[in-house]
Amino acid sequence: MLGTLRAYITTRANKDRMSLFRYLVPLTTILLICCSKQHSAILYASSFSLIAYLAANWMIPKVGNAFIKIGLFGKDMSKPGKPVIPESVGAISAGVYILVMLLCIPFMFYKYMVTATSGGGYRDISIVEGSEQPTNFFPHAKLSEYLSSVLCLESTILLGVADDLFDLRWRHKFFLPAIGAIPLLIVYYVDFGATHVLVPGFLQNFVQIPLIDLGGLYYVYMGAMTIFCPNAINILAGVNGLEVGQSIVLSLLALTNDGIYLTLGHPNTWENHRFSAMLILPFLWVSMALYNWNRWPAKVFVGDTYCYFAGMVFAVVGILGHFSKTMLLLFLPQIINFLYSVPQLFHIVPCPRHRLPHFNEKDGLLYPSRANLQETPAKGFFIPILKLLNFFKLIDLEYDNKGQLINCTNMTLINLTLVWFGPRREDKLCRLILRIQFGVGILALIARHALGKLLFGHDNLWTID
Repeated sequence: MLGTLRAYITTRANKDRMSLFRYLVPLTTILLICCSKQHSAILYASSFSLIAYLAANWMIPKVGNAFIKIGLFGKDMSKPGKPVIPESVGAISAGVYILVMLLCIPFMFYKYMVTATSGGGYRDISIVEGSEQPTNFFPHAKLSEYLSSVLCLESTILLGVADDLFDLRWRHKFFLPAIGAIPLLIVYYVDFGATHVLVPGFLQNFVQIPLIDLGGLYYVYMGAMTIFCPNAINILAGVNGLEVGQSIVLSLLALTNDGIYLTLGHPNTWENHRFSAMLILPFLWVSMALYNWNRWPAKVFVGDTYCYFAGMVFAVVGILGHFSKTMLLLFLPQIINFLYSVPQLFHIVPCPRHRLPHFNEKDGLLYPSRANLQETPAKGFFIPILKLLNFFKLIDLEYDNKGQLINCTNMTLINLTLVWFGPRREDKLCRLILRIQFGVGILALIARHALGKLLFGHDNLWTID
């Protein structure tokens, strides 16, 4: 009887937890379709997204034993008994995504972009969507952007698989995403090539120029973005459903931004945000399929493959969609998590191999995990900073009877959330972090368009006379 009751409570908790994504994801897709009167590519992407969801959701539970047999498994440290769970299953979602994006090509570019020919087998006249006049070229630039995106993501998936198989060290794999992004940057250089940034209006009187051309530094910035985004999602991890959950939230926020431009923006911006939606919609749905099995209590682990793949999707969309700065605003929690983790990442404060929250089997709650400062003390110059962080409740320090510092909470956003809000069950902790991510993202979008208007005198959505 108790077992049945416990199973019922768990089932209800799972349904409640899924309710947000269960309604938000289809609603966002439907709203985006409604915004797509002149954007049939989004309709194709939406259709293939549903196919991708069904395929991934069907495959994921069937490959678990095969992954365990070849040694791809891990222990769930936040569960009683630490059960063994197949790992790196996110590669399935990534693989389905790539296959779907390849299958989309004929629909996106033959039927959608090329609607007329001059006859005789010469496909040299096309009608670009949104324009009634035929043009004498096939949109090779858009096709090259699309193919370079797929190639970049394939390279990133290979990096993730290599990391899952061989457990690469950070110093070896840190810069590899930028190498995989070289085709992306080459296409950006050939087809667009803009490397200037707009000077805020209040500074233009001092510098006397409206634009600053960064030249090669802009490509360094884009390369850094392809490094940061995959690693940022990989760092903010360790709770069932969090890696996939944050990717779903970021997708919803990016699609919201796309929908705003496709309805209110200038027609010149439609192409970029149509391209963004084409890439993100299938990703959103394969992520939903993975979330079904990775959410608490997890049946599979996503592995590094999914984290790198997910981060690179957002980097690709931000770069080729020409809203990389807006994308970084959506990554604000990940940026904060990275900056907060820097002292441990650079071993100023001792960094254990795993900084997962501590699971207490007695009450089933997660508590902040701690770094031992007695065995490996923090750097002397950083001790006052730790005390200052403790004063502002940004870390929790523990002292012995003699007043000597013995440990501190590990410096991750997950542990900081537990410091602020107290011990939580794993699923509730995940939901809390995702709500923070969503709230910060909405505020970031509002700030982006409001402050852009104030700082530069105009925004892509509106202008100030």
